[in-house]
Amino acid sequence: MSSITFDTHKFVLKLQEAGFDQRQAEGLTEAMRAAIEASELVTKKDLQIELAPLKADLNLIKWMMGALIAIAIANFSKQFF
Repeated sequence: MSSITFDTHKFVLKLQEAGFDQRQAEGLTEAMRAAIEASELVTKKDLQIELAPLKADLNLIKWMMGALIAIAIANFSKQFF
């Protein structure tokens, strides 16, 4: 998994602008940083990598179903026409 960047200095400044004092802003920033590091966030690229084999399998199934339906239609038309 890839890492997510988190600008702690900018976050502290935003909290201070919103009315938090220095100690509160730093404490909340540290808690937020720890939560982000502990979480396993998935990026769009991670999903694309994991889903690529599934997409290939679904594409194969789609073509197989198409061939099966074509054979069934050919068999049906041979019997009744």
